[in-house]
Amino acid sequence: MAGIRIQKILADAGVCSRRKAEQLITEGRVQRNGRPVGLGDKASPRDLITVDGKKVVVPKKKHLRYIMLHKPRGYVTTVSDELDRRCVMDLLDDVPERVYPIGRLDRNSEGLLLLTNDGNFANGIMHPSRHVTKTYRVTVRPSVTEEQLVQLADGIVLDGKKTLPATVVVVTNEPERVVLQMTIKEGRNRQIRRMCEAVGLEVARLRRTSIGPLKLGMLKPGTWRDLTPEELRAIRNAIGKE
Repeated sequence: MAGIRIQKILADAGVCSRRKAEQLITEGRVQRNGRPVGLGDKASPRDLITVDGKKVVVPKKKHLRYIMLHKPRGYVTTVSDELDRRCVMDLLDDVPERVYPIGRLDRNSEGLLLLTNDGNFANGIMHPSRHVTKTYRVTVRPSVTEEQLVQLADGIVLDGKKTLPATVVVVTNEPERVVLQMTIKEGRNRQIRRMCEAVGLEVARLRRTSIGPLKLGMLKPGTWRDLTPEELRAIRNAIGKE
């Protein structure tokens, strides 16, 4: 059948990322002309695509946004929250486009978060094969031993699979408090916290400072800005996009 893969249609429409679209399709929540679709199915402009019964509208020409947000602690990285907790989208009330977060930072973490309405861009950053680096400033307790540093750098087994090697640098070393800079090449759920907990360290503070070549810099907590053309080119190069 001629047409475009349905997960790409959903991503282009700003419904979600392509990976999330694949999950929705697998869960049977996506229909084409009233019938559930499968992974790899395509659709044409004449087809009616719905997600959970709601029609998907693909704008003919979409204004693409690429936003850097300094997520504060206490906000959840979701578009909406059934528990009525504060969401990162509350910080972007003045953005008219329907953007969504690329990846997550848990509620008690802070720092650099990217948001977009470009599904291909989001998929490129999140896809495991890209190995886009993410750097964190991690305050841990109590003190850190050389053995723990080696374990973190070599990789920790989480959910039966070892994490990829990481770069771990001691920034400051005080009694009962150490600040680490950790750079990882994957984005498993709560990965940094779980790695530290696995070697007996308590994470007191966690802030993401960079994603690939993009740096948080002096952006204040709770504020956002659009990526510059230079930053956009740099991150596209990092994920191997033309």
